[in-house]
Amino acid sequence: MSEALRGSAATPGAGHPPASVRRSARPRTAVGRTLALVLYVWGSAAVVSGVSFLVPGAEWVAIATGVVLCVVFGVLLHLLHRGVWLVLLAAAPALFVLVGAVQYAPELALERYGVRENVVVVADSAAGTGGKNHELTLRGSDGQELAERFVYRGSGAPAVGERLAVVRDARGKVPMEQADQVDAAGRLSGLIGGLVAWTVLVLLAGWRGHAARRRDLRRYVGGADR
Repeated sequence: MSEALRGSAATPGAGHPPASVRRSARPRTAVGRTLALVLYVWGSAAVVSGVSFLVPGAEWVAIATGVVLCVVFGVLLHLLHRGVWLVLLAAAPALFVLVGAVQYAPELALERYGVRENVVVVADSAAGTGGKNHELTLRGSDGQELAERFVYRGSGAPAVGERLAVVRDARGKVPMEQADQVDAAGRLSGLIGGLVAWTVLVLLAGWRGHAARRRDLRRYVGGADR
């Protein structure tokens, strides 16, 4: 009699998980989620590259857009995998994706439309202030000062009197860069490499997440049978 009472007190719907649980464990659902996140990965890189192309003079806009999209990717990867360690692994490729997407378009423009010039630094806006936001005044090989200032952020800025080789955009749309730092092919390679690494992580997350959901479904049914 007691066994019958315990059986009648079992959870309603025992052995019949909710439709949402069954649906989340279907292979088709796992494939769809994984494919959607792969498309998000490549689409995000395209968006950041597009922003960088449209507003090359405001690099912070592309950087902010990229950071937000990277954070969203981390959240989605966690939901797909239901774990944290893959999200941590995705942090390293994120740097290559962000740098490549932000800098590829401007550096490609400098390679196509840039004018290389040897210059000398004649003034630094941050001289004597200890600041790290430098606007360097440059003098060209013809002895004339360039109208455009060379912006350098961070420590290790070129000192006054130092000679540089720079590349200027003949159209005036992209800020000048040091010639030895302009490498559009390298930025593209880093971007693609980061995206490939992200894609592999997404595929792994989709497979492991699906296996975990199938395991949970079996435990749900098995627990109801006990």
